Amino acid sequence: MASARIWIKAFRLRTLPLALSATILGSFLCYANGAFRWEVLLFGSLTTLCLQVLSNLANDYGDALKGTDDKNRVGPLRVTQAGLVTRAEMKRMIILFVLLSLVSGSLLIYTGLGKMSFGFYLVFFLLGFTAIYAAIKYTIGKNPYGYVGFGDVMVFIYFGILGVAGTYFLHAHSFHWSILMPASAIGLFSVGVLNLNNLRDRENDRINGKRTLVVRMGLSWARIYHVMLLFAGFLLSLIYTITHFESAYQFMFVLVLPLLVSDIKTVLTNTVPVELYPELKKLAITTLMFSLSFGIGLIL
Repeated sequence: MASARIWIKAFRLRTLPLALSATILGSFLCYANGAFRWEVLLFGSLTTLCLQVLSNLANDYGDALKGTDDKNRVGPLRVTQAGLVTRAEMKRMIILFVLLSLVSGSLLIYTGLGKMSFGFYLVFFLLGFTAIYAAIKYTIGKNPYGYVGFGDVMVFIYFGILGVAGTYFLHAHSFHWSILMPASAIGLFSVGVLNLNNLRDRENDRINGKRTLVVRMGLSWARIYHVMLLFAGFLLSLIYTITHFESAYQFMFVLVLPLLVSDIKTVLTNTVPVELYPELKKLAITTLMFSLSFGIGLIL
């Protein structure tokens, strides 16, 4: 059996701050509207973390199975490809995190929906199952969507729209269309992290038939796309804040602007793909900082 240290590498803990951003922002939005509940934040965070680890494990397994992860890979260590865990061990760990996601997600839905009608339970359980399916299907199976350029769309939906708006609804039992603006901002920044990953891996992906958007668009357009993602996310945040203005504290999220600009500068000038690796962690933490500063600004 692989050691705990190896499994921690496989879990890729550096990705977890990004995963928490949507749940945190959705909870802050509810707190500002007087509808916050600690149990929703707790089980929402736990479910998000389980789903993120599940996605990381499935990605590790799927890319190794297809041969995409090989000796030419420039990204972080993949434990299946490196032979540090067997395929059977990885499959068992994936099944374990599917079960953990189901248990945690069920507790989230039960505590969040309470005495609401069966229809709401059905909708949220279906969304939960699709989230698990999406985490696995990114690289596993005959036609994984990550290999045909749909990863960006799925990240935007699950890390942004459903992550923020779903959390908000479980807290407040209501929904406002304006929430889609900060939800989209988190989604766009999250897609930016994925785009950095795909920029770093573009040559290896192209050689192995992984047709990410970066591979499809080419380097020049992928850089422009990255700028548009971060610019659009920040712009939506400004529009939401201006249209819901109550206090200057709401502009606290502007503090992350230099970090976003720095990321854009790096992407536009980078010539060595492996040097983008640290930027993934930076943008993930920047997204979490945005979520926290945006939320704190709402409640001050």
